[in-house]
Amino acid sequence: MAQYPIKPDGRPTYFLGLDCSTQSLKATIVDSRLQQVAEVVVNYDRDLPQFGTKDGVHHHSDGRTKTTPTILFVNAIDLVLERLVASGVALKEVAAISASGQQHGSVFWAKGAADRLKALDASRRLSEQFDGLFSVPDSPLWMDSSTSRQCKDLEDHVGGARRLTELTGSIAYERFTVNQIRKVYQEKPQAYAETERISLVSSFVSSVFIGGYAPIDFADGSGMNVLDINSKTWVPEISDWAAPDLRSKLGEPALAHAAAGKINSYFCDKYGFDPEALVINSSGDNPCSVAGMCMAVGDITISLGTSDTMFGLMGKASPQLEGHVFCDPVHPDAFMALLCYKNGSLTREHVRDAAADGSWDKFNELLDLTPPGNNGKLGFYFKEFEITPRADAGFHRFDANSAPVAAFPDKADDVRAVVEGQFLSMLHHSRQIGIEHPQQIFATGGASSNSRILQILADVFNVSVFTLTQPNSASLGAAYRAVHGWHNQYH
Repeated sequence: MAQYPIKPDGRPTYFLGLDCSTQSLKATIVDSRLQQVAEVVVNYDRDLPQFGTKDGVHHHSDGRTKTTPTILFVNAIDLVLERLVASGVALKEVAAISASGQQHGSVFWAKGAADRLKALDASRRLSEQFDGLFSVPDSPLWMDSSTSRQCKDLEDHVGGARRLTELTGSIAYERFTVNQIRKVYQEKPQAYAETERISLVSSFVSSVFIGGYAPIDFADGSGMNVLDINSKTWVPEISDWAAPDLRSKLGEPALAHAAAGKINSYFCDKYGFDPEALVINSSGDNPCSVAGMCMAVGDITISLGTSDTMFGLMGKASPQLEGHVFCDPVHPDAFMALLCYKNGSLTREHVRDAAADGSWDKFNELLDLTPPGNNGKLGFYFKEFEITPRADAGFHRFDANSAPVAAFPDKADDVRAVVEGQFLSMLHHSRQIGIEHPQQIFATGGASSNSRILQILADVFNVSVFTLTQPNSASLGAAYRAVHGWHNQYH
């Protein structure tokens, strides 16, 4: 890594990674030796309360529809850049930028948005200039489970779940973008007709920074149910069925490490970025975590965040009806297997609040009161509709004789049961998708800072568990991918 540039006058070169996640926007800057220089974060609920989100999301009355106002993301970009400037970091030294975005989420640009992106006024904040730029003002998110009908129709259209998996790497999932797009087309046809371009959350961030439409990369595009993961092209059989002119609205997909373009002059004039700074194609949070963890074959990563995810690398795509296979964001000819669990940190926090008065310290004390295996008590806790396995919201407890019970006798039983139940489910489903003998586990995400939870993970999988020195692997991975893209562009 020493080959990355130090300027002739001795000034450093920086690389900026952004992570537009469910609950926050993080920015991480690394230098030419991949050492972290700065990190700032904007929490949507705390820092942008005017949008009325709960955990970064609007939870609709049907219990299944989950959205975030797209303009919230724009406000967060304003704020995170202002905080970077306030931190004292020299943004003029940033050579390349890339971003991570919560997978599957979508942004619907209105007709004329491209022209307005090119003409941003540096005397004004971004959020003051985006009125009317979105044909659908609320972005559907990965937490959404309102498209069951569209999923069934998609599988029927292509000849079944297995064929869909062979094409796109996954069966039809409610959160996957093409099902959300079809729902918009069916329920809001006028809004769809007024849509000029559809971005993922990741490519939306890149689009803002280049002042034009950035492509969807192969890795994040793999989570849409419309990209052929082998040919890396949109599947006409699906796109033409889902909505009119969809391929045109999506644009051509691209390599994750390719450059979307140079940074828009707005950011140079307002924040001091170098006009030569490259914007590298953005990718999903899970692919960026792969980059941030510097994974090799035989490793698996488990991200303990709002959702819990597990992924491992493979040289050949072997998609199953369980889990997902995505294109690798770093190695163009490789693939990543992924399992996603909707009930992650928010469900652990729900049990923490009920059993430990909202305190992680008390939660850990209760964990210490019970042995591994929880004396035979087992629980599966679904605060939200679950996707792996598919299950309605509800808490399911079983005593030592495997008999269902309404409640456990002690709060400590619930505390251990929620963590062990989540990891036992991961172990079972990872074996089904082909991740049978992991050599080691890298843990990331907010809960990876809790050593008690990591010990249970090590116990369940019977392998060593390691963490990054900082838990935000998605934003760090985006910064690493900025380095990767810059190097590929110039070397």
